[in-house]
Amino acid sequence: MIEGLSHITLICRDLDRMETILTGVLGAEKVYDSGAQSFSLAPERFFLIGGVWLAIMQGEPGARAGYEHIAFKIDAGDLDRLSARIAALGLKLRPPRPRAPGEGQSVYFEDDDGHLFELHTGTLAERLARYAKGKAA
Repeated sequence: MIEGLSHITLICRDLDRMETILTGVLGAEKVYDSGAQSFSLAPERFFLIGGVWLAIMQGEPGARAGYEHIAFKIDAGDLDRLSARIAALGLKLRPPRPRAPGEGQSVYFEDDDGHLFELHTGTLAERLARYAKGKAA
């Protein structure tokens, strides 16, 4: 039986750069760094972000395209501050998608390896309530 999400692993070329993104934008806490000793396929680091275990592993990421992404819940009051952090790191911002009123706001950005992240102000309950009203934006 599924108990919940265990972890997310992202493959990236530069562990230091990805750590800067995770800690600088998402407020990640690093809890492990394999250093020269590797128990896995390649050097790796583990982080906690809002209670979620995110692993990064050094390697050559696969091709990226489309809308596949990881979204993190944020408070609407933090949207501008976090957007400024993203810009300060020179990360690629994607334009927001059209949204129905009441489903929250989002900022989408890509890391240097093309992983797409979303910072989202809404909740699942808010989105379901909005969609139940019908008529998309």
